[in-house]
Amino acid sequence: MRAMRDQSSSDWPFMKMHGLGNDFVVVDTRVSDVSVTEALVRALADRHRGVGFDQLAVISDGADLTITFYNADGSQSAACGNATRCIAAREMGQSGKTTLDITITGRGALSAVQQPDGTTAVNMGRPVLDWQSIPLAQDVDIGALPIDGAPVATGMGNPHCTFFVADVEAIDLAARGPTIEHHPLFPERTNVQFAQVIGPDHIRMRVWERGTGITLASGSSSCATAVAAARLGLTGRKVRIDLDGGTLHIDWRDDGVWMAGPTAHVFDGVLTRAFLDNL
Repeated sequence: MRAMRDQSSSDWPFMKMHGLGNDFVVVDTRVSDVSVTEALVRALADRHRGVGFDQLAVISDGADLTITFYNADGSQSAACGNATRCIAAREMGQSGKTTLDITITGRGALSAVQQPDGTTAVNMGRPVLDWQSIPLAQDVDIGALPIDGAPVATGMGNPHCTFFVADVEAIDLAARGPTIEHHPLFPERTNVQFAQVIGPDHIRMRVWERGTGITLASGSSSCATAVAAARLGLTGRKVRIDLDGGTLHIDWRDDGVWMAGPTAHVFDGVLTRAFLDNL
């Protein structure tokens, strides 16, 4: 399967970004004619023969901008909070705006704000708290799923399964993550979080993302974990979440779940004709 491209250009430009080590390749179709295929996504995701990323983000026109996300295995993702923050930070930096309206394919309209301390905040929308929309395969208590450990299910565009444990460092994430990702209760697979409550406003969390694997951070997972902890009465609605790659601040408000943290635009590059011709 070959990727389609603008024949007037020999190369495709891209950007490499990350939020707390959760890394992304970003392609802007407003400046380059890019058609994304599963073969292209998988080739780009290869950290040895491609560029390497946790998710691919494709920007197109709509509102201030529209973003579509893909996992490293080529499947589409409905949300990616850290990538959204990274792209919003760059867009606001170039335009001089301090707020931005964003359409996320599969999630809808979101808003971003550049904060005085230099971090970027995104409203990831209201959590999904009914079993059919998360989605789950059957009607069960989403606050205590019938899975060993009684995890919590939450929808943030993507489905999430959150385990609260006594010692998150003791969890074999590489072994537990894929088993839960493919659990039959989740017909569209799920992101998996293991979280340890440090205090009423502080959580330590590790993440397995569906279609990607272990990541240093995950924005939507952080939002889902904050919502789950608040619903169980383990924390308040405003928490600090420490991930393997750094810290995010989550605030579950009436208008949605706000997430704030640092962003990084690492470099710009081009995908060469030789690379694209070999897909």
